[in-house]
Amino acid sequence: MATYIVLMNWTDQGIRNVKDSPKRLDAARKALGDMGGSFKQFFLTMGEYDMVAICEAPDDTVLARFTLTLAMGGSVRTRTLKAFSEVGYREIIAGIA
Repeated sequence: MATYIVLMNWTDQGIRNVKDSPKRLDAARKALGDMGGSFKQFFLTMGEYDMVAICEAPDDTVLARFTLTLAMGGSVRTRTLKAFSEVGYREIIAGIA
Protein backbone atom coordinates (compact mmCIF):
# COMPACT_ATOMS: atom_id res chain seq x y z
CA MET A 1 0.00 0.00 0.00
CA ALA A 2 1.15 3.51 -0.80
CA THR A 3 0.93 6.28 1.79
CA TYR A 4 -0.51 9.71 1.04
CA ILE A 5 -0.81 12.93 3.00
CA VAL A 6 -4.05 14.69 2.13
CA LEU A 7 -4.21 18.40 3.00
CA MET A 8 -7.75 19.77 3.14
CA ASN A 9 -9.49 23.12 3.36
CA TRP A 10 -13.18 23.67 3.82
CA THR A 11 -14.99 25.41 1.00
CA ASP A 12 -17.61 28.06 1.80
CA GLN A 13 -20.20 25.27 1.69
CA GLY A 14 -18.11 23.07 3.98
CA ILE A 15 -17.62 25.71 6.65
CA ARG A 16 -21.29 26.75 6.54
CA ASN A 17 -22.13 23.12 7.36
CA VAL A 18 -19.17 22.48 9.69
CA LYS A 19 -21.39 20.75 12.25
CA ASP A 20 -21.92 17.99 9.65
CA SER A 21 -18.17 17.58 9.17
CA PRO A 22 -17.84 14.50 11.43
CA LYS A 23 -20.53 12.72 9.38
CA ARG A 24 -18.72 13.68 6.18
CA LEU A 25 -15.47 12.31 7.64
CA ASP A 26 -17.21 9.03 8.45
CA ALA A 27 -18.57 8.86 4.90
CA ALA A 28 -15.11 9.64 3.45
CA ARG A 29 -13.53 6.94 5.62
CA LYS A 30 -16.11 4.43 4.34
CA ALA A 31 -15.67 5.53 0.72
CA LEU A 32 -11.90 5.08 0.86
CA GLY A 33 -12.35 1.75 2.62
CA ASP A 34 -14.72 0.58 -0.13
CA MET A 35 -11.96 1.44 -2.64
CA GLY A 36 -9.44 -0.69 -0.76
CA GLY A 37 -7.73 2.09 1.18
CA SER A 38 -7.86 3.45 4.71
CA PHE A 39 -7.38 6.49 6.89
CA LYS A 40 -4.40 5.93 9.19
CA GLN A 41 -4.66 9.28 10.98
CA PHE A 42 -6.82 12.39 10.80
CA PHE A 43 -6.11 15.81 12.29
CA LEU A 44 -8.00 19.08 12.61
CA THR A 45 -5.25 21.66 12.12
CA MET A 46 -4.62 25.36 12.59
CA GLY A 47 -2.74 27.26 9.96
CA GLU A 48 -2.77 27.01 6.20
CA TYR A 49 -4.87 23.83 6.13
CA ASP A 50 -8.02 23.00 8.06
CA MET A 51 -7.49 19.24 8.17
CA VAL A 52 -4.76 16.70 7.40
CA ALA A 53 -5.23 12.99 6.80
CA ILE A 54 -2.65 10.25 6.46
CA CYS A 55 -4.15 7.66 4.13
CA GLU A 56 -3.13 4.42 2.48
CA ALA A 57 -4.37 3.22 -0.89
CA PRO A 58 -3.40 0.41 -3.24
CA ASP A 59 -2.17 2.89 -5.88
CA ASP A 60 -2.30 6.45 -7.19
CA THR A 61 -5.43 5.74 -9.25
CA VAL A 62 -7.43 4.77 -6.18
CA LEU A 63 -6.33 7.86 -4.28
CA ALA A 64 -7.10 10.09 -7.27
CA ARG A 65 -10.58 8.56 -7.51
CA PHE A 66 -11.07 9.12 -3.78
CA THR A 67 -10.00 12.79 -3.81
CA LEU A 68 -12.17 13.47 -6.86
CA THR A 69 -15.09 11.90 -4.99
CA LEU A 70 -14.40 14.23 -2.06
CA ALA A 71 -14.26 17.24 -4.37
CA MET A 72 -17.61 16.32 -5.93
CA GLY A 73 -19.20 16.69 -2.50
CA GLY A 74 -18.32 20.38 -2.57
CA SER A 75 -17.26 20.70 1.08
CA VAL A 76 -13.47 20.41 0.83
CA ARG A 77 -10.60 21.17 -1.50
CA THR A 78 -7.59 18.88 -1.29
CA ARG A 79 -3.88 18.76 -2.02
CA THR A 80 -2.28 15.35 -1.99
CA LEU A 81 1.32 14.36 -1.34
CA LYS A 82 2.62 10.87 -1.97
CA ALA A 83 4.75 9.88 1.01
CA PHE A 84 7.66 7.46 1.26
CA SER A 85 8.56 5.75 4.53
CA GLU A 86 12.04 6.12 5.98
CA VAL A 87 12.92 2.69 4.56
CA GLY A 88 11.70 3.79 1.12
CA TYR A 89 13.59 7.05 1.45
CA ARG A 90 16.81 5.21 2.26
CA GLU A 91 16.31 2.86 -0.72
CA ILE A 92 15.75 5.81 -3.06
CA ILE A 93 18.84 7.64 -1.84
CA ALA A 94 20.95 4.47 -1.97
CA GLY A 95 19.97 4.02 -5.62
CA ILE A 96 21.36 7.39 -6.71
CA ALA A 97 24.37 6.89 -8.95
